[in-house]
Amino acid sequence: MRAAPFDVVCERLNDAEVTENTVTAAVSLYNYAQFLPETLDSIWAQRHAGLDLIVVDDASTEESSVRVAREWLGARAGRFGRASLLRHKRNQGLAEARNTAFEHARSDLVFVIDADDLIYPRAIGRLVQAIRETGSGAAYSQLEFFGSEQQLGDADVFNKEWLKLENYIDATALVSKEAWQAVGGYTHIEGGWEDYDFWLKFVEHGISAAYVPEILCRYRQHPKSMMKTETDATRETKRAILIQMLLRHPWLELNWPELRA
Repeated sequence: MRAAPFDVVCERLNDAEVTENTVTAAVSLYNYAQFLPETLDSIWAQRHAGLDLIVVDDASTEESSVRVAREWLGARAGRFGRASLLRHKRNQGLAEARNTAFEHARSDLVFVIDADDLIYPRAIGRLVQAIRETGSGAAYSQLEFFGSEQQLGDADVFNKEWLKLENYIDATALVSKEAWQAVGGYTHIEGGWEDYDFWLKFVEHGISAAYVPEILCRYRQHPKSMMKTETDATRETKRAILIQMLLRHPWLELNWPELRA
C-alpha cells in the first residue's frame, strides 16, 4: 500500500468489528460544501445497517468544504462503525480521491459517490444483495438525473460490445476492494473519463459488474457537474482524451467526430 499524502482531519470509531456485510461509503469532495450535507444525509438514511463513512477532500480551495464536512460528522458520526474525514495535502484529482478512500476503507465493499449526488434509502442494501447473488466485482443501478435537468439515465447490463462504443455506467456504484485492486484502481484521465476507463479495465481483467434495473441513485445536474464539464470541453481537448483512451484500450470502437481530421 502506498503512503497516501493525506491528513486525517477527524475520525471516530464506534464499532471495531467489520463483517462481510460492512460497506464503506466513500465520498469524493472538492468545493461542494453547498451539496455535501444532503449527500451525507442520503447515506445516513440508508436501510443497510453496517456502514462506515469516508469523506476525502481533494484539497478544496474553499475552506467551507472541510468545515461543513467536519461539522456534519461531529453531529451524525454515531450512525457509522467508523466515520473519517481525510484531506489530501495537494489536489490530486478525482481518481486519487477515490483511491485514497479504498486504501483507507476497512471493508471489502466500498460504495463510490461524489459529494453532489444522492441515493435512495434502499440503494446500498440492494447493491449488496446484487453482488452477493451474482458474485460480481461491482454492482450499479439505473440513474435519475435531477437539478437543472431531469431525466432517466442510460444504464444497462454490463456488456463488452456496448462498452467498446461508449460509457453508459456511472461512477456511483458498489465495488469490492478485491476488484479495485485487480484492475489497478482508478487512473487520472482529464475530462472525467476515469469512470469509463475503470469499467473498461473490468472488461480487460474478466471481472463482471451486476446491473440492478432500479432507480437507486441520483445524479445532480448543475453547471459544475462532471457531465456538464465534459460537454463544454473543447474539440481539441476531447480529441486528446479520446486518443489517450484508444491507446489505453485499443479494442474500443469510438465513433466520435473529434477523432476525425
